Amino acid sequence: MIGLRIILLIIGYVCGLLETGVLYGKISGTDIRKHGSGNSGTTNALRVLGFKAGLIVFIGDFCKSFIPCMVVRFVFRNTYPDSYYLLMVYTGCGAVLGHIFPFYLKFKGGKGIATIGGFAASVIHPIFIPVLLIIFVGIIAITKYMSVGSICLMISIAATFIIQAFLGLTCFDLGVSSSKNAFIESSILVILLAGLAIFKHKANIQRLINHEENKFHFKKQEGV
Repeated sequence: MIGLRIILLIIGYVCGLLETGVLYGKISGTDIRKHGSGNSGTTNALRVLGFKAGLIVFIGDFCKSFIPCMVVRFVFRNTYPDSYYLLMVYTGCGAVLGHIFPFYLKFKGGKGIATIGGFAASVIHPIFIPVLLIIFVGIIAITKYMSVGSICLMISIAATFIIQAFLGLTCFDLGVSSSKNAFIESSILVILLAGLAIFKHKANIQRLINHEENKFHFKKQEGV
């Protein structure tokens, strides 16, 4: 299944190359990479172009990981009934890598939060989704910092992915050696993915430490 892992990683990467923020910005006559944080993701689109743009970019970035992961679920769940989540994880990892490191944009994309959100929605049991949303929105509402909410969400997604397996809410059968190994491999990848997203917030973390981080507002930037 090693070859299949690589193929799905590549397919995911190709799907992740659809930079919704860049495309929407071009349609609007604005290159969002030259404004705000310089990233092409949802948060910068929201700050630079306003709520409508942010929503559209979020949906695009969310779906480019959610849709391919769900396709993998339906295609392979009967072939690999106790390990198809692993294949979904590889697909999701590819999509996130494509979003964060698009080769045609000199490997400078977004921070991957919306794309990881789409991936998470495909592998996290539905009963946990509202909890994750409450954590994300609640922390932003309390702190007024999108970066803090995003970092906490990444940690929560990784923890939830692991916890749900022990609760028997995934395809993994931890009593079977091969399925247990697939779970461990998947968990490591999800943790690394969350770590990558947090690492991409290193500048935000430094600004938070220095009390220089901009608070989150829905208001569109003036002059854009």
